[in-house]
Amino acid sequence: MQVPIILKKNDIPKLSKYAKLKFDIVRNKWIINAPERVLEINESAAEILQLINGKYSIKTITNKLKIKNSNAPKDKILKDVIKLLQLLADKRFVIK
Repeated sequence: MQVPIILKKNDIPKLSKYAKLKFDIVRNKWIINAPERVLEINESAAEILQLINGKYSIKTITNKLKIKNSNAPKDKILKDVIKLLQLLADKRFVIK
């Protein structure tokens, strides 16, 4: 059994080696494609996941999203980013 990953704002997340983010033309949706699994994601999640590159910390990702979404409070964006990434880490789509 693997030890669960707990993500924090200074962590640098990345997609696991078997998970691929792509736009599925047939479904007209963003998906995470993994062996024997497909996870449809919404536009907000896709915007976050497009910034997951193994170089940006969660804090940096939050700052980049804040620039695009100036009306949203930064602490709310951070909370939402961590919540999404933690959910995906629990399913082993995201690692650090």
